[in-house]
Amino acid sequence: MANIKFEIIENIAILSEGQKGWKRELNLISWNDREPKYDIRDWDSSHEKMGKGLTLSKDELVQLKGILNNMDL
Repeated sequence: MANIKFEIIENIAILSEGQKGWKRELNLISWNDREPKYDIRDWDSSHEKMGKGLTLSKDELVQLKGILNNMDL
């Protein structure tokens, strides 16, 4: 697998923590020196290993926020 370069620009929130210490986080991340995007995925405690995740542009995050705000939870 090719090396993926990333830089966590901002740690926004921890959404949950698994039994093995991995945390599901919302972060602002620059992938391969590109413009930062919002990212939800699981990370180990040192942020060296990561699980599969979801990356969203600001527009996509704003749209998701509107959808969640209108849901009956």
